[in-house]
Amino acid sequence: MTVFSREYASVYDLVYQDKDYAFECDLLERVFRTYGNGPVRSVLDLGCGTGGHAVPLAERGYQVLGVDQSEEMLARARARGSAARFERADLNEVDLGQRFDAVVMMFAVLGYQLTNADVLAALASVRRHLSPGGLFFCDAWYGPAVLRQRPTDRIKVLDTPAGQVIRAASGELDTRHQMCSVRYHVWRIEHGQVVAETTERHPVRYFFPLELELFLTRSGLQLVKLGRFPDVEGDPDESTWSVSAIAHAV
Repeated sequence: MTVFSREYASVYDLVYQDKDYAFECDLLERVFRTYGNGPVRSVLDLGCGTGGHAVPLAERGYQVLGVDQSEEMLARARARGSAARFERADLNEVDLGQRFDAVVMMFAVLGYQLTNADVLAALASVRRHLSPGGLFFCDAWYGPAVLRQRPTDRIKVLDTPAGQVIRAASGELDTRHQMCSVRYHVWRIEHGQVVAETTERHPVRYFFPLELELFLTRSGLQLVKLGRFPDVEGDPDESTWSVSAIAHAV
């Protein structure tokens, strides 16, 4: 199945209603202040989804442009009625003809680039939209922790006015390709009956520290901090499923 199909996009915000976007935007602002080479006023959000970060950043006064490949996700982002702008494009190829003070890839977007060529293409897009000294921030799955903890099966049951949405998730590792394949099965139930059902497979790549630094260097980006996510100042270890990477364009 296609990643982020129409049905999955329709329940995306409900499924992730417990994700603290406000806290993560606070974190981004701290990173901008601490690691930015000057004020950050314009932000490019690559893989913006339904605008969970782009919209609150725009509300805080940033000039924000969000890019995503899913028209269904972008429709929900635009429906939020924000000053943020949204464009449909492949983040590996996008060229907006402008540069930004900061580029962000949130919620493991970099990990959806499965091959080395895809990772380099995505980072080339980052570099293409940054002036020298511009700031890049992303979070990604951390290989040592993924291999130590292993994926587990999970179920979410979410109440809606008409019934429930149930999402079952199971993961399988492909260590040869540094990938965790997550299978999602989603049911939407209204008045006691299943009215919609979809299955998706999301392959997500995990990264190791020296590998990530090499990808950034090859792309004209200098890693300045690899930390836990969201505790960006803490050093990652085998308990840290997600890490943050902060880099400057050189």
